[in-house]
Amino acid sequence: MVPPGVALGRLRGPGARGRVPTRARRGPGAPAMGLRRLLALALLAWGRGVAAGAEAVGNASQGFLEFSVGKFSYLELSRASPEEAILRDISSNVTFLIFQIHSQSQNTTVSSSPTFLPSSSATGTDGGLAFILTPEQSTCSWYLQTAAAAPVQSVAIPLSYSETDPIPGGCNLEFDLDIDPNIYVEYDFFETTVKFAPANLGYARGAAPPSCDAGTGQDSRWRLQYDVYQYFLPENDLAEKVLLQHLQRMAEVSQVKASAVKVVTLTADDKTEVSFSSIRGQGVIYNVIVRDPFLNSSAAYIPAHTYACSFEAVDGGCASLGRVSTKVFFTLFALLGLFICFFGHRFWKTELFFIGFIFMGFFFYILVARLTPLKYDVRLILTAVAGSVGGLVLAVVWWRFGVLPLCMLCVGLALGSLVASVVLFTPLGNLQVFRNDGVFWVTFSCVAVLVPAVFVGCQRILNILACGVLGSYSVVLAVDSYSYTSLSHITLNVLRRALSPGFRRAFTSVPLQTTDFIVLAVWGMLAVSGITLQIRRERGRPFFPPHPYKLWKQERERRVTNVLDPSYHIPPLRERLSSRLAQIKELFRKEQPAGERTPLLL
Repeated sequence: MVPPGVALGRLRGPGARGRVPTRARRGPGAPAMGLRRLLALALLAWGRGVAAGAEAVGNASQGFLEFSVGKFSYLELSRASPEEAILRDISSNVTFLIFQIHSQSQNTTVSSSPTFLPSSSATGTDGGLAFILTPEQSTCSWYLQTAAAAPVQSVAIPLSYSETDPIPGGCNLEFDLDIDPNIYVEYDFFETTVKFAPANLGYARGAAPPSCDAGTGQDSRWRLQYDVYQYFLPENDLAEKVLLQHLQRMAEVSQVKASAVKVVTLTADDKTEVSFSSIRGQGVIYNVIVRDPFLNSSAAYIPAHTYACSFEAVDGGCASLGRVSTKVFFTLFALLGLFICFFGHRFWKTELFFIGFIFMGFFFYILVARLTPLKYDVRLILTAVAGSVGGLVLAVVWWRFGVLPLCMLCVGLALGSLVASVVLFTPLGNLQVFRNDGVFWVTFSCVAVLVPAVFVGCQRILNILACGVLGSYSVVLAVDSYSYTSLSHITLNVLRRALSPGFRRAFTSVPLQTTDFIVLAVWGMLAVSGITLQIRRERGRPFFPPHPYKLWKQERERRVTNVLDPSYHIPPLRERLSSRLAQIKELFRKEQPAGERTPLLL
């Protein structure tokens, strides 16, 4: 069945495959060829009338597909045999073509020759070739295949450009193809790197291509500029159909400018490589538009997509992003955070444990991750243990010494660190000045210290604000362990910056979609509710509880000196423990029989 609004492409039988030349010339005569072209034009006109210029759909296994310029074709490739495709009736003002084919996770190969040599073919989930046309060439053909066992659903399109348009990848010196318009994407846990070959100036059919290294003046390729664009797919949606539909918005220059966000503009002096923060499980499409400011022309590279995860991996793949250990850790952390959000100021020692857990856990995880090769689950368990020790230490310090300024400094720095993370999470964090680690960490530290400095005269308000904001944000982290939300990158970007020296090059743009706005609303609602409840409940009460050790010491002295106090007659703790232990021993002692027994005298 053909979906409404979609035109069927023209399919030719396998028997005609050998009669299709790679490069055909127009000439007089050949009435059969003229009749065939008229029939083809009639079929195209009928298809346009039905689909109003929509995409073409065809099954590549039935024969080679005849493409149309600027029309998307849905294909199903199988491993049985390579499929041949052809483009006819190329206009004389077209100087080069770029053919591209896309699939979600299985590789496909496009080649200009049936032998599929590395120097004439491109393989990947987003691959394509550039074809430089000869003076009288009006047809162009290429070959498609896949090595996947199962049929691969893909979408393809040929695009045409004139002699004034720059040629993407025309000055390639790094990859296999002579002219390589492809974008190469590499990713790890920290960053996703986008690489592409430099472009060259456009030229007319039959003319010699401009030299790539003849000079650096305005008449050379060094005047070209590269705009790097980023496009986010819908969150938590790994459907193949969704990807293939959205890829159609990133193929042509006008669509890329209208749909995607321009991240950075590179000149010919810059390295053709851009890094982004990796977002596991989130589909992202990248494309590069090369512009010629002198001729006011442009051309698009072949878009590339990534999910920063593997569809084939069983453990840690795209289908199972959340580890069990992560879910357990952040669920328990969120429960404690919710309690702190609404009751933290009242239960002061519990709040100190929460703050100490955050500080010690954060720094300990960085230390273990950078210095040891331990697995993630082991690192998370050690972080939980170290964080608990840190929380207990801070609570004990308060109980024994009662140094309120020191405790409030820790609370203020925790809140200030989150505020600094939010500031650098905004587009300000992508400024060039923050590529320097020194500038980044000095700015982060200044913002973190500024928060307790501003509230130095109203420490109770600072403490209640910290309880509400930090406690409610723990819920955001727990939500991210079950379902992706971009708000978790507020703190994750800072952690990655501390773990990976190369992360300073990465742009930290993230999508803000419906799920994120819902989570943001929940975060704000919890924070406001917790802060309001604690402020109303603490009216008329002391700002902070008294020093616990002093209270215990005073109570102890009172019991010693006050004879009338019933607690005065309570034995010391050691005697009470000994008495209790003796009572327990009595329970297990064997009962002696009654009466007197004397030995028999012989």
